[in-house]
Amino acid sequence: MLTRAFGIARSLAIYHGVPGRQRRMRAFYSAFLGPGDLAFDVGAHAGNRVRAWRALGVRVVAVEPQPDFVRLLRLFSARDDGVTVVPAALGARPGTARLGISRATPTVSTMSEDWRRTVADDAGFARVRWEDTVPVEVRTLDDLVAAHGVPAFCKIDVEGFEADVLAGLSRPLPALSFEYLPAAHDAALAALARVEALGTHVYRYSPVETMRWDPAATGDRWLDAGELASLLDRRRPLARSGDVYARPAP
Repeated sequence: MLTRAFGIARSLAIYHGVPGRQRRMRAFYSAFLGPGDLAFDVGAHAGNRVRAWRALGVRVVAVEPQPDFVRLLRLFSARDDGVTVVPAALGARPGTARLGISRATPTVSTMSEDWRRTVADDAGFARVRWEDTVPVEVRTLDDLVAAHGVPAFCKIDVEGFEADVLAGLSRPLPALSFEYLPAAHDAALAALARVEALGTHVYRYSPVETMRWDPAATGDRWLDAGELASLLDRRRPLARSGDVYARPAP
C-alpha cells in the first residue's frame, strides 16, 4: 500500500509539480490545438496534458488503463464535461489483455512484455519492477474515432506499445505524437513504420518534457521518415527520451 501511494504521489509531483511546465505545454500545443478542437490523450496517466489542453479550450478523450489513474482522472474532471475518461488500453484489435504495473513507478506500466525485457538492461530501469498484472479492456483508435470523431491531435505514450496502438488506426490523423525511448529504439522505428503505412508523413522531435523542438534539427523544417530515423540514431547515445510528432506530408 505504501509503495502504491508513493508511486501515485511521484507521478503527481513529476507531471503537475514543475513550475512553468503547464505554461510551456500550453504554448507548445497551441501550434496543434485550439478552442473547440478534439484531442486524444492515449496513456493519459496523471492528466497533465488533459489539464493543458482544457486550458486551450480543447475537448479531450483521455484513455488510461491503470485503475488508480482512472480514478484520479475522473476526480480531476468530475465537473468538466469537456473531458471523457476511457478506462481502457488501445491496441491493434479489440479484446482484453494484461497490463504490467510498476507500483513505485507507475508511469512505466506497460502491456508490452518485449519492451519490459528490452529496457530491463538499461541503467535507467535498474530499480524498476513490474510487480502486478491486471486485466484491461482493449479498444482501437478506429473505435475511438467512430465514437468521438477525428481528433485534431492524438498523443500516444504507452511504454513500447505504440506500434500496436497505431496498428488499430486505418486512416491518417491531422497530427499525432508517439514516445521515443533510446533503450527501446526498435520499438520507435516500428511505430514510425506504422505511421508511414497510413501515408507519407513529416516529423519533428522534442526531447522529453522540454516542450521545444530538438535543437539538433535546425530551423522550422519538418523531416521525412528517413531523416527522422537518422536523427533518432544520433539521439540514441544520449540516452534521453522524447516524443516524435507527425503530420501528413503537404
